[in-house]
This record gives sequence, structure tokens and C-alpha cells, in this order.
Amino acid sequence: MNQDIVIATATVAAPVAEVFALLANPSTHPAIDGTGWVKHAVDEEPLTELGQIFRMDMYHSNPEHPDPTYQMANQIQVLDPPSAIGWRPGMENESGHVEFGGWVWRYDLVALGPSETAVTLTYDWSAVPENLREHIQFPPFGPEHLTNSLRHLSELASPH
Repeated sequence: MNQDIVIATATVAAPVAEVFALLANPSTHPAIDGTGWVKHAVDEEPLTELGQIFRMDMYHSNPEHPDPTYQMANQIQVLDPPSAIGWRPGMENESGHVEFGGWVWRYDLVALGPSETAVTLTYDWSAVPENLREHIQFPPFGPEHLTNSLRHLSELASPH
């Protein structure tokens, strides 16, 4: 972990294509999320192209959060099936333009065999401007939230 990046890695007992398909399906994101903030996929179409935007309804239980019920608009920045997928979260302003905060979520997948996948989850906030850092502490959660996300992904991919 460096100053602006948190990384977690886990092995998932499922083929790489199946793990990628879960990550490319916005409707699975609430079940994968390790923070508990992602509540519902507004846009449920599969993630298939760079620049695609998918929206998620969110809920933040911190009493100091200015708007506990909000929506994130995520734009696909990395799409290399079945090896990598990543997006940058943002929020739509009143004119409908999405403003991005400078942080990125990225999953990198490596097949370890026909039924195992190494998954690396990266949360990178190195591009967050200083004026935003004055209002939001980064990362806004502990590193265990990435580990929780990978555990949830693993449970979803290989239910027993």
C-alpha cells in the first residue's frame, strides 16, 4: 500500500471468464461491495465498452455524510475481458454532466487453472485534486473493505 493506492488480492475458486462476467454485471455489484454502500444497480446492462456509464444507488450510514442517499455514475476506463475491468466513479451535476472525483476501482484477473482465478482489486485515488481532498478523507474506508469485496466476489462465484 502506498500513499494513494490500496490493493488486495485473493484466489477465487471459479474460472476467470465467470469471475469477469460477475464484475461486468452491475446488478451483482451490491452483493460484491465490501463497504455496504452500494445498494442497487440503476443501469443493469452488462459492461461491454470503454466509456460506458453505469449508475448505482448508494447509501452511506455515516451521520456526518452530507447526503446519505445518493447516486454514483461510474465510467468504464479499463475493459479487457477476461483480464481486467475498471471504472472511475463520479456524480451527475444539475445539468446532467458527470463530474469525476479522481478515484478508480480496478479488478485484474489471472487464470490459475481451469477453475481458479487470482483477483487483484485496486482502489487508486492518486488523481483526486487537492480541493476535494480537503473535504473527503482518502481512502474513505479501511483496507478491510477491499478484502471484504474479494470475499463477497469469491462467495458469489463459487457458492457451496
